[in-house]
Amino acid sequence: MYRQHTLHSLRRHADRIRGQRAVVGFDGFVDLIVTPVGLRCAQGEDFTPIGTMTDFGQRIAAAAGMSTNIELYPRLEKLGGNGPIMANALLAAGSDVTYIGALGHPQVHPVFADMARRARTVSLSAAAHTTAIEFADGKLMLGTMRSLDEITYARICEAMGEDAFVTELAGAGLVALVNWTMIPNMTAIFIALVERVLPRLPASAGRIFFFDLADPEKRAADDLRAALAAIARFEPFGRVTLGLNLKEAHQVSAALGCTATADGEAGLRAMAAEIRARLAIATVVVHPRESAACATAEGTWWVPGPYTPQPLITTGAGDHFNAGFTTGQLIGLEPEACLAVGVCTSGHYVRTGESPSLAGLETFLANWR
Repeated sequence: MYRQHTLHSLRRHADRIRGQRAVVGFDGFVDLIVTPVGLRCAQGEDFTPIGTMTDFGQRIAAAAGMSTNIELYPRLEKLGGNGPIMANALLAAGSDVTYIGALGHPQVHPVFADMARRARTVSLSAAAHTTAIEFADGKLMLGTMRSLDEITYARICEAMGEDAFVTELAGAGLVALVNWTMIPNMTAIFIALVERVLPRLPASAGRIFFFDLADPEKRAADDLRAALAAIARFEPFGRVTLGLNLKEAHQVSAALGCTATADGEAGLRAMAAEIRARLAIATVVVHPRESAACATAEGTWWVPGPYTPQPLITTGAGDHFNAGFTTGQLIGLEPEACLAVGVCTSGHYVRTGESPSLAGLETFLANWR
């Protein structure tokens, strides 16, 4: 039933995407997607991969006290980072995007060239790098990200001018600030925005502030709580949405002292609702691989996802969900329909490796089996 309702709403409101502006930042990665080789038979792709993270871990553990060599077979080099992947998906859906982040220095890295042709871009530093080892049951992201230390509020103002930055934010219906975990100065940027920039913007109750923490496991609980408190301070200036995958939702629940931790439909609804109430923000979304739930002041919603056990690509699936959900918000869809657009945007991407247009989403929704 929700699929038909979403399809009807999407067809009715898709034209609203025209002229919608989004500002996204601030990370930027060059992603190398690789497959770990278990047994090589001949050159090239003639090998048996290490299929699961468990098998990979056992291979490493067996070499403790000695050494081992694991070949990583390159599949694809592509633009990466939560921000660029989300921005690319927003562009595909039809939004007008400004991207501010670590895109390369002194020149924009070639993996971002296509995005730079279609969006307004401001590069703050050299790009970081990730080697994404993909398995049937997950992925291992190995990052080199020292360049992200250079991303500060002062650097943003230096790169584009504070007045220009304010102007970009003033014209945006969506401001997406992602990858808090890997940008050490992100909480300070949040505070600078709340104290120095947002009071200068024209009032807009409809402006959406979207946040994605990006796996805060390596950050201290006090740092996470400080970031969440800073995120909550955006609420008087618009509508705050906090997007969490399942692991992140458990981490945030623990940091806030929440009681809801179950992973089924009822548990996801309860977890989203309790986090939203603790932070006093408009929306919290929790999206495991198989479904998604969200909570607002009006209630909670849940939809199953078009899960596939054999995805073409998984790196960037969550960022595509985020782009789909916020696209739904931008065009005025109800929360349940935003969830459906989110899971279908992600579902389309993991099957094809491509970010869908709204027309492509309509086709996917209509034919999803």
